[in-house]
Amino acid sequence: MIKSIVTGGAGFIGSNLVDRLVQEGHKVIVLDNFVSGKKRNLSHHSKQNVKIINLDITNNKNLNKYFKGVNYVFHLAGLAEIVPSIKNPRKYFINNTLGTLNILEAAKKVKIKKFIYAASSSCYGLPKKIPTLETEKIDTNHPYAFTKFLGEKIVINYANLFKMPNISCRFFNVYGPRLNMNGQYGAVFSNFLKQKKNKKPLTVVGNGKQTRDFIHVDDLTNAFVKLSRSSLKNKIYNLGSGKETSINQIAYIIGGKKIFIPRRPGDPNRSCANIFKIKKDINWKPEISIKEGIQRLFNN
Repeated sequence: MIKSIVTGGAGFIGSNLVDRLVQEGHKVIVLDNFVSGKKRNLSHHSKQNVKIINLDITNNKNLNKYFKGVNYVFHLAGLAEIVPSIKNPRKYFINNTLGTLNILEAAKKVKIKKFIYAASSSCYGLPKKIPTLETEKIDTNHPYAFTKFLGEKIVINYANLFKMPNISCRFFNVYGPRLNMNGQYGAVFSNFLKQKKNKKPLTVVGNGKQTRDFIHVDDLTNAFVKLSRSSLKNKIYNLGSGKETSINQIAYIIGGKKIFIPRRPGDPNRSCANIFKIKKDINWKPEISIKEGIQRLFNN
């Protein structure tokens, strides 16, 4: 029996990963404090396949007992909003950095086959080179980016120090079913989807020419499964589509009237992952085009 832990498994990305792991025959333990995760994201699973534990990873008192006999750990729990991180950096430090340390400490005590950490492409700040390589200069502009990057540093440090099979994946813009309508990942899509459903014009920030790298959550979970089966460890990978999509393109695919609103300060003009490294190492590539991904969102 394959046993996996998914922290933050009731969230948007976490619950999609749980679905995929159950398909692959894993028994999954979800650790989630339900601050942003939702029980309904997992309600279709049986108790035999998925065990849900309401637990805060910043408190490590009861963590160890859930890790007994676990083969894989997927660490997705954390806080992911930029503005609240500026208002309350301490909360982000405790959740994203100390929480990661607690999970690593618990995982270190058992013989796991792989530990995969959800890092963030926000660690690049406003990168000089696009598409951006994993070797690009780190420039953390806010507590969210800084605490997620600190988490990654600890993950890689533990891989070196304790010979743990750890991998860190720097997520670009993830979208797909169960997207958190208020979350950082979902800002563009959630606004547009809500506006389209309410027959309102789509609000495009700035001139809409700014680009992002959007990766469908199914492509991301596919990469996670491939990484978990590989013999790779102590690696850092960009996880994106490797394609730039402008906000205007998304608005065009969704269709309808557009209105333009002022741009936010510090918003990057362009964002795109160089994904050569992960494609080469695990023979993976994104399969879902932005057009198909958006159509799937509307069919949900």
